[in-house]
Amino acid sequence: MSAARTTSLRLADVARAVGGTVVGDGDVVVRGISSLDRATATDLTFLASSKYSALLLESAAAAVLVTPELVDTPGACRNRVVVAKPHEAMIALLPMLYRMPTRPFTGVHPTAIVGEGATIDPDSCVEAYTIIGAGASIAKGCWIGPHCVIGEDVTVGADTRLVGSVTLYPGAEIGPRCLFQAGVRVGSDGFGFVFRDGAHQKIPHVGSCIIESDVEIGANSTIDRGSIEATVIGAGTKIDNLVHVAHNVRVGRLCLFAAGVGIAGSTRIGDGVMLAGQVGVAGHLTIGDRAIITAQSGVLKNVPAGETWGGFPSRPQKETLRGYAAVTRLPDLIKRLEKLLSREPDA
Repeated sequence: MSAARTTSLRLADVARAVGGTVVGDGDVVVRGISSLDRATATDLTFLASSKYSALLLESAAAAVLVTPELVDTPGACRNRVVVAKPHEAMIALLPMLYRMPTRPFTGVHPTAIVGEGATIDPDSCVEAYTIIGAGASIAKGCWIGPHCVIGEDVTVGADTRLVGSVTLYPGAEIGPRCLFQAGVRVGSDGFGFVFRDGAHQKIPHVGSCIIESDVEIGANSTIDRGSIEATVIGAGTKIDNLVHVAHNVRVGRLCLFAAGVGIAGSTRIGDGVMLAGQVGVAGHLTIGDRAIITAQSGVLKNVPAGETWGGFPSRPQKETLRGYAAVTRLPDLIKRLEKLLSREPDA
C-alpha cells in the first residue's frame, strides 16, 4: 500500500511546521515532496549539500528547503524555507502531505487460520490467509499482513507490522514497534553440517531468534535461529533488503546494514555499526562499536571499535585507499621499467 497525496500546505505553514524562515512568497502552495530533478510546479524539494547545487538551476519545484549556507544558491526556484536540517524537515512534513498506510480493520480475517492456544489482542489486525500457530501471541496494535506464517509459540510485540508473506519460524521472539517488509524470514535453520558416513549430516538447530524493539527488516532478508544459543538483533537496528544474518550472530543496538550484506555464523557486532552494501563478514569475528565497513568489503578479521575499514581483505580505510592508488600507478611504472630493460647495455 503506497502513500497518497491528501492535502496541500502554504509555504508559510511549511516554515512554521519545521521551525524555518520563508524567503520568497509565503503564500505559494505545495502539494507533495520530490527530488530536485523530478519536482513539478506543485512540489517542495530540498537542498542540503552543495554538490547538488547544479540541479537547483533548472528545478521546476514550487519551493525548496535549504540550509542557511545554501540559501543564495542560484536557481529557477526562488521560494525557499531556510532550515538547519532539510532532510529532517522533509521527514516531518511527509505525514502532513501524504496519507500513510493504516490498518484496514481490527480483528482477524475469516480466511486466517489460528492454532490452538494462540492469543491475538482484539486491537490487532490479522489479514487474509495468514496462519498463526498454536501458542503464538500477538500483542496490541499489531498489523499482520496477508499470507504471513507465524509459527508455534512465536511472540510478536505491540505495534509491530508484518507487511505480507512474512514467515516467523516457531519460537521466534519479536519486540514491539518492529517493521518487517514482504518476504522476511526470521528463525529459519542455520547452515550447519558435519561430514559423516560419506555425506553432509545436518546439525539440528534448537536455539531461538530474538528481534528486539524498533527493528526494521527489508524485503526478502533472512535471520537464522541459533544452533543452541540465540541469534539476536539489537533494538533500533535497521536492515535493508536481501540481507542474511546467520546462526548465533549477535547484533548490537542502532546498527545499519545496507542491501546485500551477509554475516556468517557466531559473529559479534557492536552498537552503532554501519555495514555498507554487499559487505561480507566471516564467521566468529568481532566488529566493535561504531565501526564502519565500506561497500563490497570482505571482513576476515576483527575490526576495532570506531574504525572505518574497507576492501578485500578488509583493512583500515587509509591503507585500502593507498593500495588502490598504488594499483592505478602500476601501468605507468611497468612502462618505465620496460623502457629501462629494453636499453642496450653499454659497449
